[in-house]
Amino acid sequence: MDLTFANRTEGGWSVLEVGGELDLHTCGSLQEQLRELGRTDARVAVDMAQVGFMDSSGLGVLVEALREAREQGGELALVGVAGSPLKVLSITGLDKVIPHYGSIADLPEA
Repeated sequence: MDLTFANRTEGGWSVLEVGGELDLHTCGSLQEQLRELGRTDARVAVDMAQVGFMDSSGLGVLVEALREAREQGGELALVGVAGSPLKVLSITGLDKVIPHYGSIADLPEA
């Protein structure tokens, strides 16, 4: 299954909506999207409400995006993480490292 993407700006954040399964075969496209956004936007929120599955390769892409954002003085946040993706974040302890929020409305203001 391929990932789907949609971009929008909301409350000072560039929001990347992701849909599908985030795994070894699809994480490259997410990495490209995040790098592109990171070049132009300081605050990127990844809306994962429509991501039903995430494995460690997807987690690696998110960690790398967080590192790159922080190196450039930016921010990366996750939104709507539930099910398998939340479980992967929790098991690895990265739910304490990568900021995540229940909805776009919960993101901190600029």
